[in-house]
Amino acid sequence: MKCPYCCYLQSRVVDSRQSEDGSTIRRRRECEGCGRRFTTYERIDMVPLIVVKKDQTRETFDVNKLRSGIIKACEKRPVPLSKIDELAGEIERKLTAQPESEVTSQAIGEMVMDGLKALDEVAYVRFASVYRQFRDIQTFRDELNKLLSDQI
Repeated sequence: MKCPYCCYLQSRVVDSRQSEDGSTIRRRRECEGCGRRFTTYERIDMVPLIVVKKDQTRETFDVNKLRSGIIKACEKRPVPLSKIDELAGEIERKLTAQPESEVTSQAIGEMVMDGLKALDEVAYVRFASVYRQFRDIQTFRDELNKLLSDQI
């Protein structure tokens, strides 16, 4: 670590402490050139997750946007907010655990639909109707038949 006072490149760590939330490590260092002490902070540098949309535009993943979409699908349904937060958190964990830094909006939509199918079938159909863009009653009926056949 380069000394901020004399620019000497060698220093030794005198003390290390983890922050209260565990996200950073505070290190007290002593320059081997001038003997002065300084503090450095070490933290994980996260690569942002990028969502590739249908039109090939890219935007940063936003868990609040995901949560908002799930809330809209569950509107006026007996689904507790804690379950919605749990689903959004689970999807976020799956996405950040994968090695790729890009994910398609289609993959996220499928994860939401899988989660909603287990959570509330009406919310699932609402989300699917917007996500899959049902254009007529037949495509809607096909999705309902698929849902009913999965229950058998």
